[in-house]
Amino acid sequence: MLVTFTCAAYADITMFGDVAVRLLKLMGHSGTVPGALLAEAVQPALQRLEAAAAADAQLSEPAAPVEGEEDEPVVSLSHRALPLIKLLQAAAKAKCDVMWDRNN
Repeated sequence: MLVTFTCAAYADITMFGDVAVRLLKLMGHSGTVPGALLAEAVQPALQRLEAAAAADAQLSEPAAPVEGEEDEPVVSLSHRALPLIKLLQAAAKAKCDVMWDRNN
């Protein structure tokens, strides 16, 4: 499953469903897809996600590679969150809602 995040102030962001749900939960949302944040809820969600990404960046030990994917680089949560953080920053500045839905 893929999840696409949209808002009027930024380009759409599509990410894998498991990553998207994890980021939604870090934002303080239930993680349900589809879903939305009203404009007034964007800034608090952004602050929670930025704090979680900063905490993840402080971790010194990278995650172990998945079996069979030894050659694949490990992508940290803070790097995966960056596009969504940029979308939320734009939405907060423009005071617009953010929505997300499955993209099968």
